[in-house]
Amino acid sequence: MTLLRIENVWKRYHDHDVLRGVDLAVRPHEVVCLIGSSGSGKSTLLRCVNLLETVDDGVIYLDDQDITAVRTDADEVRKRIGMVFQAYNLFPHMTVLENICLAPRKVHKVGRSRAEGDARDLLARFGLADKANAYPDRLSGGQQQRVAIIRALATQPRLILLDEVTSALDPALVTDVLGVIRELKEGGMTMILATHEMGFAREIADTVCFLDGGVLLERGTPEEIFTAPREPRTREFLRSVLESRRL
Repeated sequence: MTLLRIENVWKRYHDHDVLRGVDLAVRPHEVVCLIGSSGSGKSTLLRCVNLLETVDDGVIYLDDQDITAVRTDADEVRKRIGMVFQAYNLFPHMTVLENICLAPRKVHKVGRSRAEGDARDLLARFGLADKANAYPDRLSGGQQQRVAIIRALATQPRLILLDEVTSALDPALVTDVLGVIRELKEGGMTMILATHEMGFAREIADTVCFLDGGVLLERGTPEEIFTAPREPRTREFLRSVLESRRL
């Protein structure tokens, strides 16, 4: 059984192919990590899944529904998908609680009392109970990113997409955010992560996919990819990461 199927997906910007025939299947409760150099297509692939970008060829299925069909209601699809961006994207004029409650109340039509109760439960779960009434600019980068993850969780999505969620953080703040993702995995959340954190990908992923020039060049278990990659480009990429002391 698959939750998400990506079949022969192409994405072009002008005359440049950013994604080239990508195939990927994601099972319920699976954690897939996308690795590769900057510009390899990781973020674009996530944006295509969330329908922030339209595919030029190929099909994406969510729960066996073709979400790339012309008449698809993107807002309805996004009710089942949470996405967390590198730059947090919290609304600065809203408190933490208001940020988290916005989608449940406005999109899912959840009542204020229930939405706020659920939001406070999530904040407590991830160590931010005392930040409910704070504004984003009063939080550290790591706290803002944790709030962004909680906001994505508040709609009870089938799938969460995380796009380089630690790359804008100081190293001292990365641990807190990775801890949240680790807890989500333990809870059975289905996730696709684009990440440069190779050590974390090795620990948390069920499947690791290496993208190179828009091609999903190699996939396998963390043990297969990090210990015995088949493709020369994968070995070259991991060697460069090791040399930069990031593995």
